[in-house]
Amino acid sequence: MFLVKTTCCYLLAISFLVCCGQPSQKQVVMQHKDTILHYPVFASQALSQPEFHHYFAVSRHFFDSLFSRGFNGSLLVAKNDEIIYEKYSGFSRPRQRKDSINEHTPFHLASISKTFTAMAILKLWEEGKLDIHDEISKYLAGFPFPGTTIKTLLSQRSGLYNYVHFMDESNWNKRKFLTNQDVLKYIIENKALVQASPPGRHFEYSNTNYALLALIIEKVSGQTYPEFINVTFLRPLQMQDSYVFSLSDTARAMKSYKRNGRAFPLEYLDAVYGDKNVYSTVRDLLKWDIALRSGFLFKKSTLDSAYTPYSFEKPGKRNYGLGWRMLLEPNGKKLIYHNGWWHGNRTVLLRMLDEGATIIALCNNDNTKVYASKKLCDLFGNYMQGRDRFEEAENDPEGSGGENSPTKK
Repeated sequence: MFLVKTTCCYLLAISFLVCCGQPSQKQVVMQHKDTILHYPVFASQALSQPEFHHYFAVSRHFFDSLFSRGFNGSLLVAKNDEIIYEKYSGFSRPRQRKDSINEHTPFHLASISKTFTAMAILKLWEEGKLDIHDEISKYLAGFPFPGTTIKTLLSQRSGLYNYVHFMDESNWNKRKFLTNQDVLKYIIENKALVQASPPGRHFEYSNTNYALLALIIEKVSGQTYPEFINVTFLRPLQMQDSYVFSLSDTARAMKSYKRNGRAFPLEYLDAVYGDKNVYSTVRDLLKWDIALRSGFLFKKSTLDSAYTPYSFEKPGKRNYGLGWRMLLEPNGKKLIYHNGWWHGNRTVLLRMLDEGATIIALCNNDNTKVYASKKLCDLFGNYMQGRDRFEEAENDPEGSGGENSPTKK
C-alpha cells in the first residue's frame, strides 16, 4: 500500500511539474526554416520575468553561436523545473530532409543510459534485493575475478577491459549480434584477455561494467533489463517517448549519421544494453532529472552515494560516482553529468544540483560541439570559472565521451 501511494503521489507531482506545465502556461513558437524554437512564457513561475528572460536570452545566444550550422538535434535548458529554452533542429533523415525533429523525437542516449542502469541497481539496493558490496560471482555464475563487487562495476573500478574492444579483436562472427550473455561467456572463457588490472586499483572506464550490471538487474528482478527500466522508471515518470532499444525496435529507432551525412549501419555490438541503448528526448530527460531531485524515487543517502566521487588516485577535477560523472571545482561546486557517444549519437546531460538547473543536448550527426554545452553552466553558477572547455571537450576522450567509442576510427 505504501508503494502504491508513493507512486501515485509521485506521478501527480511529475505530471504537474513537467507534463502539464505550470498554471496558465503559454508558449510562443517561432519557426525558422528547419528549426523550431520553443519559448515558454509562464504566467505563474518561480523565476521572475527579468530572470527568466535573461536566462532565455543568454541560452539562445550561446547555442545560436555554438551551432551556427550543422546541428541535427535537440536542446533544453531548465531551472527550478521550468523550461527556459528549447530548440529542435534538423531531420530524423537529414539526407532526405524528412521527418523534422521535434519534442517527441527520441535519440539514442549512448552512455547517458548508464545513469538508468546505475539507478536501477541502487533501487534494488534500497529494496534490500542486493548489496552493492556483494561480489559479482554471487549473481553471475562463473564470473572469474574474486574481489570484483557491484560497486566496482558502478564506479568504473573493476579493472575489466571494454568489451567493445576485446570483442572486436576476438574471433566473434561480426554478422551475429552480440548479447550481454555473450559478453559474460567470453569473460569466463577468456580470463587472461579481459582484465586490465585488479579490481579497485584505479578508475578504468569500461562499457563492460554496465553490460554486466544489466545482467545482475535481470537476475535479481526476474525481468528483462528493458522491462525493468520501463516498469521502474519510464512508465511511472510518464517518459512516454522513451524506451530501451532491442532489435525489434530497428524500424522505429532513429538512425545516426556520419559527418558526411551517411547513416551508420546496424552492427553486431548494437544489441548489448546497460551501457547504452536507452532512447529518450530532452523533455523526458528533464522528467528524469526532476524525479531524481524530488526525493520521491530515492532516499537522500542513496543519492549521496551515487554522487560521491570514488577515484582520487590521480590529481584532477573530474571524477566518477555510481553511474555519474562529476566535475569538482576548488570553489566547492560539483557538476553532476554524463556524456555519451555511440556511432553518430553525441549526448550531454548536465545537472547543477545546487542551482536546480539542467542543460541537455542530444544530436545524431556526430557533432562534437554538444560537449561544449558545459560552458553554459556558468550562467547559473561559477562552474567553468571562465575557462574555455570547448577545445578540451573536442580533443580529450574522457571529456568528449570518447570513452565509449564503438569503433576504431
